[in-house]
Amino acid sequence: MWHILGAGSLGMLWAARLARIGLPVQLMLRNEERLAAYRQVGGVTLVENGQTSRYPLPAQTLDNPAPIQRLLLACKAYDAEAAVAQIAPRLMAGAELILLQNGLGSQAAVAAQVPGVRCILASSTEGAYRDGDWRVVFAGHGHTWLGDPLALEPPPWLGELSRSGITHDWSLDIVGRLWRKLALNCAINPLTVLYDCRNGGLDEHPAEVATLCLELRELLHTCGQAAAAEGLHDEVLRVIHATAANYSSMHQDVAHGRRTEVAYLLGYACAAAQRHRCTLPHLEALHRRLLDHLHARGLPSQ
Repeated sequence: MWHILGAGSLGMLWAARLARIGLPVQLMLRNEERLAAYRQVGGVTLVENGQTSRYPLPAQTLDNPAPIQRLLLACKAYDAEAAVAQIAPRLMAGAELILLQNGLGSQAAVAAQVPGVRCILASSTEGAYRDGDWRVVFAGHGHTWLGDPLALEPPPWLGELSRSGITHDWSLDIVGRLWRKLALNCAINPLTVLYDCRNGGLDEHPAEVATLCLELRELLHTCGQAAAAEGLHDEVLRVIHATAANYSSMHQDVAHGRRTEVAYLLGYACAAAQRHRCTLPHLEALHRRLLDHLHARGLPSQ
């Protein structure tokens, strides 16, 4: 059974694709109100290549007592720790927890709560967005890396991901993958918020992007992530051009008045720099500008 907690775009994308090949999937919703709303709609809707399919997946609330052997945690980074604390008593001995959160910091906090559980870290570049409650649009094929820093042997269920169309690799350096993605997000997302632009709009700020990449490379080297620093600026430019028409996830959150994951992205990067006594003036100034921007809009910075 695939238990899935987090009905955002990636959580629903995984749920629909696993279910359509006949795998058992159970959605986990935070309360009876959300469960009633879901049941009224009748399932998760996936829009792919202009085709719409609905999957009437079973769902339950977090306080359901049934045991859990495998859980995909697809909620926001700032909700992960509290969500796992609530369902920890349901996790069986030797259970597997797949953590699909942006940035860094939440993974360690979750793992500390469930010492008897195998935590598998994941990083995804899949393109998906919600265009309604319980509806997800698959916007572009990406890739998902999974790995376990404490146990290099891959789990046997990776074949289920292959059959479901979730393109993936088992990474022996998943922490490096997460650092690389964090650096990419720090170089792109905050600037799209501050300049209120699509990703392609950063072409108008090449010097600022280049300077941030230099400082992020320094941070990665300082934190022992030299491999994640290789070719960072080139990849940032490639992502900007490949996704030029898209708004970053942080921009979308701010535009819709939602809490951002800044504490697990730019906030985490700046805190790591301070721990290592690494002075990164442009990155720190960007962090302050972004926090001021969020405060001005009444949005939390943590």
